[in-house]
Amino acid sequence: MSAPHTDVEQVEAANTAFYEAMERGDFEELSSLWLTPSDLGVDEEYHDPADTGVVSCVHPGWPVLTGRGEVLRSYALIMANTDYIQFFLTDVHVSVTGDTALVTCTENILSGGPAPEDGAELGPLVGQLVVATNVFRRTPSGWKMWSHHASPVLAETNESDEDDQNGTNGIHPDGNPLA
Repeated sequence: MSAPHTDVEQVEAANTAFYEAMERGDFEELSSLWLTPSDLGVDEEYHDPADTGVVSCVHPGWPVLTGRGEVLRSYALIMANTDYIQFFLTDVHVSVTGDTALVTCTENILSGGPAPEDGAELGPLVGQLVVATNVFRRTPSGWKMWSHHASPVLAETNESDEDDQNGTNGIHPDGNPLA
């Protein structure tokens, strides 16, 4: 087996571990999957970790979060407010160049919030389609998440289907999107 193929498999495993930790609500495991300054050989006593290998995250509809602390706080908040989440990944593509890897995928998400007061076990389940880009960095202890960016996929409506059939693709002839 060639080295690049092994790298791809290792990145796929790191990507899968990230989503599985989210599904289990395992904050410690999820935290261990994110890049730290020490992963880059930086002594945190003498360098501001925010200046070195800054991690970043964009959750759908959120502003950009930067720095390990801010990113991990966002996951703690999500885990505290989500009773159930499951990811079905499709269209997974992995590219490795040197010590950096890029993973693009579609997150088919099924989630449920807190149970209603009437005693039901779980709140209503909601499906969501999100596209994600995950950037990993090779470290002495394996591939670690450097950046996660997820954007919702907008559902097509009958109106846009009609526009597509008319050849406009949702764009006005002046180049602006149809409202």
